[in-house]
Amino acid sequence: MTAETVSLLINPVAGRGRAGRRLRRIRELLEAAGITVNVHESRSVGDLEGQAGELARSEDGQLVVAGGDGSVHEAVNGIMAASGGAALGVVPTGTGNDFAKAAQIPLDWEAATRLLARRIKDGAPPRPIDVGRMNDRYFANGAGIGLDAKVTRIARSYRWPVGDLVYLLAIFRAMLDDIATPEIEIRSDELQWNGPLTLASISNGSWIGGMFYIAPMAINDDGVLELIIAGPVTRLRILQLLPKLMRGQHIDEPDISHASVRRVSIKAAEPLPSHLDGEVQPLHTSFELEILPGALMLL
Repeated sequence: MTAETVSLLINPVAGRGRAGRRLRRIRELLEAAGITVNVHESRSVGDLEGQAGELARSEDGQLVVAGGDGSVHEAVNGIMAASGGAALGVVPTGTGNDFAKAAQIPLDWEAATRLLARRIKDGAPPRPIDVGRMNDRYFANGAGIGLDAKVTRIARSYRWPVGDLVYLLAIFRAMLDDIATPEIEIRSDELQWNGPLTLASISNGSWIGGMFYIAPMAINDDGVLELIIAGPVTRLRILQLLPKLMRGQHIDEPDISHASVRRVSIKAAEPLPSHLDGEVQPLHTSFELEILPGALMLL
């Protein structure tokens, strides 16, 4: 593959169908810069990951993914499974676009496409960013265990065109049930926890759910993950914390613990929900997480 050819991976239903509707324009903008575009559409969950892996193994080239955080998650897992050979560009067309925020990619999808086209045309060198790993899966932006994973599952079940508000609605829906506070053991060199908690968030980027500034100190090329723990809290306390969480002003609250970590081991007495980049994972009782510094090359 030449330096001015890219494989464009797209999930047409990302962002409630926005990615598919924008495909023609994204392709036009790339081709207007003299870039040859090979389009690869995802047809089912996991298809984009498989295609990204095949392309990364067969070509030492450039992949561009047009979609949301779920599409980025699949592309990163495909590339990492193929030993991380290909560089990745991102056109954000999803709901939250948390990875794009962390990577300083314009949230305006046309502006992001134009910028990407210029960088590819000019031969700008890709920049390395960190990737997280939980058990045998990779994540670009963040992992969550406990309440935020439950909220993610609820949000994914909604099909309403309400943008980022879907996550806020999902929080209110989750609060109708009892707020689970399972017994958790967390071990890292920087922080230990043994007892009940509401959630554990492990962040490579600052944002989750599009509107929650969960880890304002997170930088995705600094070689560390930001571990945020919320102790047992009531529904009322969650409502009090939400505005602070949206502004990134929750870190000094007495219910919150934080540490910058390179590795962390989390064990639960019962199977717990988790998510990676907003993608719901199977229930587990053991979670081994680590940071892989500079493992992904970003166009």
